[in-house]
Amino acid sequence: MILRRGRARAGADPAPPADEPDAGAPAAPAHSTPTVGDADADPPHFGEGPADVLLQRLELTVRRRLDGLLQGDHLGLVPGSGSEAGDSRTYHPGDDVRRMDWPVTARTQVPHVRETIADRELETWAVVDLSASLDFGTGLCDKRDLAIAGLAAVSHLTVRGGNRLGAVVTTGERVDRYPAKPGRLAADRLLRAVVATPRAATGRRGDLAAALETLRRPPRRRGLVVVVSDFLGDTDWERPLRGLGARHELLGIEVVDPRELDLPDVGPLTVVDPESGQTLEVPTGDPRFRARFAEAAAEQRQAIAAGLRRAGAGHLQLRTDRDWVMDVVRFVADRRRAGSGGASR
Repeated sequence: MILRRGRARAGADPAPPADEPDAGAPAAPAHSTPTVGDADADPPHFGEGPADVLLQRLELTVRRRLDGLLQGDHLGLVPGSGSEAGDSRTYHPGDDVRRMDWPVTARTQVPHVRETIADRELETWAVVDLSASLDFGTGLCDKRDLAIAGLAAVSHLTVRGGNRLGAVVTTGERVDRYPAKPGRLAADRLLRAVVATPRAATGRRGDLAAALETLRRPPRRRGLVVVVSDFLGDTDWERPLRGLGARHELLGIEVVDPRELDLPDVGPLTVVDPESGQTLEVPTGDPRFRARFAEAAAEQRQAIAAGLRRAGAGHLQLRTDRDWVMDVVRFVADRRRAGSGGASR
């Protein structure tokens, strides 16, 4: 079906307008020119300059904005309430009744709750999908750049107090594994290695499921697993992700471009599937076709969200046309409220 093919090629580059035809060659991604006010919302375009300089700019953006908007003793993505028993204190309205310390309450005849001590040593593994479908973007950046920016945010929020960060990077052609190491310097070296990962050649499909399987065997100590991908293509990633969810806390970071959700009216459009090399003529001037594409794309995103939910993973969506830092802030704030017994929107 053409609709299914069009949906599978949501990661393809758009062709030039109808009045400037190009014989099937993908056009360069159309980047919006950010203004001074939203410059921090635009991740650096890796490949347009020295990686060290671009990563330093990204690190300054993440530190300045996240530290200014997320205050607290522990900025982790899974702050939780801890599992080690701490001291008891007097009950205050609003405390979680599940933490009532009944022996102390019975002895003193005053309601007491038991505080817990959070474990500060967290091992985080990031599975980063850099397949050919990520080499696309029509917003402020490419999806590949946004995936690296999401990994930088994860490293900033987790690497502190002895926490370790490791990564498995897959492109469809190769799978690179970086052992989990503590410290900011190790995290910076990891980011530089991910930026230097060669781009996948056109016609090679990504294999996210195989990358996830490398984390399941052999089993690792319990921790946090973050999957950064657009989750396009086959849904064979769900089974290994559910297996990881039996032992680890899971977070799925979905990278989305607006052209994967709806098509503009630009007349006949030639799109290329970067993971198969096939081309397809898309009649974007037909409003019924655009409506069917938007409906199919919405169903696809709902299926991705449902798969992450069945695996027990948190779901953070980052878009190339939005302020990605604010999306991270809202997600972490909601997780904090949920972890402390408050309501999560």
